[in-house]
Amino acid sequence: MTRLLDRLAARLPPVPRTRFAPAPTGALHLGHAVNAVLVWGAARALGGRVLLRIEDHDGTRLRETFVQGILDDLAWLGLQPDEGAPPSLCRQTTRTAVYEAALAALDAQGLVYACNCSRRSLADLVPDRPGEETRYPGICRERGLPRTPDQSVRVRIPEGVVAFDDVNLGPQTQSPAAQCGDLMIRDRLGHWTYQFAVVADDLAQQVDLVIRGRDLLESTGRQVQLGALLGRPAPPVFLHHALLVHPDGAKLAKSRGSTGLAELRAAGISAAEVRGLAATRAGLLSEPRALPVEALADCFAAVAALPGADRAAD
Repeated sequence: MTRLLDRLAARLPPVPRTRFAPAPTGALHLGHAVNAVLVWGAARALGGRVLLRIEDHDGTRLRETFVQGILDDLAWLGLQPDEGAPPSLCRQTTRTAVYEAALAALDAQGLVYACNCSRRSLADLVPDRPGEETRYPGICRERGLPRTPDQSVRVRIPEGVVAFDDVNLGPQTQSPAAQCGDLMIRDRLGHWTYQFAVVADDLAQQVDLVIRGRDLLESTGRQVQLGALLGRPAPPVFLHHALLVHPDGAKLAKSRGSTGLAELRAAGISAAEVRGLAATRAGLLSEPRALPVEALADCFAAVAALPGADRAAD
């Protein structure tokens, strides 16, 4: 089987750009470390660059202590970003001009409209489908509501199937209009949404390679569509990896008592041991061992594929 590195190199420019983009809504845990060793391992094996981006678009959940915690944990792990670190820390809350320009580009195409639907009103109108996301049914699409600060803003998502090839999972097809309907790009509180901000950022920052957990796979088709509407000639290369989960299958989270990297550090576990544990859970090592940061590139270069199934943290 062709090495994962070779499949990536065949689809990327000579010096690809990827990113590590945590949200400061909690402390980093081992699941974040799994993503980080894959991001840095791929970038170093490919001779690429890593951008650190703090995805703090959700002002209601932002905590400054978590921002500093992210920086402290990355420094302890020895994972130094090539761009976006202090003193030029890249934060979505400072990138309003980028998002306003992207909104204007969509508006010029007649794709944007105001929406006054609340979560509660949608819950009353749209039947709950267990295991499926709620699809916005286009209630405000043709209403021509005036765009006021207390209204949300949506973009029209075209009908059709989106096909893309995930480097790890293989060919994928999705139908965003059927899955989610028209996307909200700014909410009623004035916050930019994840789906919009991440696409605008990846375009503006010339991100070629997106490495992220498989829980975001279903977002990919709509992000590909949105990027095309914003003028991106080709989407980034995507690599979705298995998640690190609790025994019952739930994602790691501080709300579930997941042990944070800061707690592992305080317990006397070395950064090399945590890197090795994360690399094992990611599928880069067969068993845990202390792993020098310089070895991440060789570990990534050696694998043919990453695990397909989510892996238990314990």
